Amino acid sequence: MSVVLSTLPLSATERADYWHSVVSDTFIPLDVSLHEAEPSVGTIASDRLGPLQISVVEAGPQTVTRDRRLISRGGAEYVTVTLQHRGTARLTQDGRQALVRPGTFTCSDAGKPYKREQPDDFRFTAFRVPKQGLGVSDGDLRAVTGTVFGADRGTGGLVAGYLARLAERAADFDPYTGRQLAMTAADLLTVLVRERQGRLNPHASEAARGMLARVKEYILLHLADPDLCPETIASAHHMSVRYLHKLFQAEEATVGRWIHRERLDRCRRELARPSGSAPTVSAVAQRWGFVNPSHFSRAFRAAYGMSPREWQSSARQA
Repeated sequence: MSVVLSTLPLSATERADYWHSVVSDTFIPLDVSLHEAEPSVGTIASDRLGPLQISVVEAGPQTVTRDRRLISRGGAEYVTVTLQHRGTARLTQDGRQALVRPGTFTCSDAGKPYKREQPDDFRFTAFRVPKQGLGVSDGDLRAVTGTVFGADRGTGGLVAGYLARLAERAADFDPYTGRQLAMTAADLLTVLVRERQGRLNPHASEAARGMLARVKEYILLHLADPDLCPETIASAHHMSVRYLHKLFQAEEATVGRWIHRERLDRCRRELARPSGSAPTVSAVAQRWGFVNPSHFSRAFRAAYGMSPREWQSSARQA
């Protein structure tokens, strides 16, 4: 169920203080400067999918700033992806400025100062993503901050399209499904970061990089299918198995190895859940496409240096 906060019931003189507290309480500590003598109505509607927070924000002209003083108060562990729907904005971070128009999106690192200026009435959807789920460093994130991404092509289009669909149906998902979909969102954002860094094959054409991103999205959405294999993936994308393997040449892993690694990572994360909701090792293995429990245990130990049960026990104690 969405949580909706609005300044509608308040008088114009009361709205500024309330809006400032609502913005900081919903996202991270932020300084908000409103540009109207009598502030317009502001509304924030939020949903949660596991660790992912999705918030639709509508308000009047304003500037939001995060400086080192506010960073010291908390929230540095998040990245915010913002899809702009109405109005323009200017995001400044890491020495770069991005002019944001409807249909584009930006990423901001809450561990560094930034400023977002909204000179007009606006509407956007913000996705607050824990950095821990991305598997990239703060230095890696610099590849996507202060930069605008189009939603019409390439990896940016895949990220924007997936997040937009996720936001539309966020209230419909059960907790388990929501957590899995949130993990896929984080994975797609990681693909975007690595592509911007040039860690995806820099010599590949834009079309090839876009196809690789679409293939990865498909794989991540079908990880639980034990029959997922290069042949089914290639068929779903109307390409040859040979071309599929060619797309993965720069990944330092074959298609099968990439699937194997991603499945193990999902199992590792799920086994680390708090003890009150932790599933059994066999259930986790089966959920992510491992049909043989003994094979899963051997593969897990080879990847992480301990058995699944040992990992689960150590994660609970931590």
